[in-house]
Amino acid sequence: MARYTPASARASTKRRKPNPAERRRDLCDAAIELLAADGAKGLSHLKVDRKAAVPDGTTSFYFRTRSALLRAVAERLAELDLERLQSIADSAGDQGDNPSPSLLSQVVIQAGTEPQLSWTKARYELTMQAARDPAMAAILQQATDAFTKLHREILVQLMPHGAELDSAVVEDLSNVTLTFINGLLMRFAHGDRIVDSPEQLDGILTAIATGILKSPQRGGLTDAGDSHATRRLGTG
Repeated sequence: MARYTPASARASTKRRKPNPAERRRDLCDAAIELLAADGAKGLSHLKVDRKAAVPDGTTSFYFRTRSALLRAVAERLAELDLERLQSIADSAGDQGDNPSPSLLSQVVIQAGTEPQLSWTKARYELTMQAARDPAMAAILQQATDAFTKLHREILVQLMPHGAELDSAVVEDLSNVTLTFINGLLMRFAHGDRIVDSPEQLDGILTAIATGILKSPQRGGLTDAGDSHATRRLGTG
């Protein structure tokens, strides 16, 4: 597993020559921190060099263009997101079929604390870039799809008789709660922790879902054709 180490911590460790894969990963991790702090406009090859504490020109050697650098960062974020999801899923093995708090809420709340908060901020920056870069959009979608799968599975577990729900109702539940989660992550990115614990988020998601299940329009509240666009906001 490729561990994430902040650039500041890497700079203080004993120097050794990394292999090309390690170097690329370190440069991407430094770029993530820059994206989170300064946004996409503040990202350059030279700034990544300085952040990663490597000789000038190193980043441009590994990533010839800015687009290549941004796509590599998107791949690194997808890698980190998938590792995080797998780690949380593995750690829940002894909690039974209904872990409390849910895996879903653990993932979301962790996205509001470092180092994941920097990933959240960087992901939103890349999402704006991905609107004009189909290759980058496809990379980011990998992690989004994995999160969406986990989201649906845990959301159904939170519901009484969830396994018996009609697929159209599950689609409504997923679309509405994912929209809420994306808004919550955006507030995290702006420093607003309106929800501060997995248990609190579980309660909110359950309340939202309960309202949907009571609606006479359940199963028709959202358009399945638009669900992909909703999920593409960058949750992961």
